[in-house]
Amino acid sequence: MFVRAYLRASTEDQNATRAAGALDAFAAERGLKIAARYVENESGAKLARPELFRLLADCQPGDMLLVEQVDRLSRLNAADWERLKAEIKAKAVRVVALDLPTSWQWAAAAPDDFMARCLAAINDMMLDMLAAIARKDYDDRRRRQAEGIVKAKAKGAYRGRQEDTTRNDLIKRLLREGKTWKEIEDGIKASRGTVARLAAIVKAEDAG
Repeated sequence: MFVRAYLRASTEDQNATRAAGALDAFAAERGLKIAARYVENESGAKLARPELFRLLADCQPGDMLLVEQVDRLSRLNAADWERLKAEIKAKAVRVVALDLPTSWQWAAAAPDDFMARCLAAINDMMLDMLAAIARKDYDDRRRRQAEGIVKAKAKGAYRGRQEDTTRNDLIKRLLREGKTWKEIEDGIKASRGTVARLAAIVKAEDAG
């Protein structure tokens, strides 16, 4: 059995690897080792997530998909969640989430067939419930954000999301100095997506 960790953040400015330490500790406590990490900055409300599906493509039956929380795996609507579950089931992947204790059975010694079936049924139900809660939380936050924008616009106070120009200028300078993407990510806690976007800008500016 291979343990494959999935780490996700919603936007390119967030640190998708934040939970890596917690996942490593969880695996180590059970005598397991994480064989591969799949990291991406994509919304959990999107089914089309390249790293998640690369993980599933790499999986063999019985492999473990390890996440910090169920909402890292899914904030999907009901139809897309069913599609993702079908893909997970087809690959015979075991989903383990740190916030879902009923899933921890898959990180321990295998129970007998009867108990395994009972625990799997309970785990599937809890996984569905937490996925539904994650989607509701996503929808509620989107609704509150939309309401806040409407109110701010009515007051003439809405300016949209402001870019961190100071940080971005620093990243561009470091890129021109020859620093690696990894050094920049670790040094100023920037996401890979942000560094990649600014690297493309630097390349275009320098070429022009």
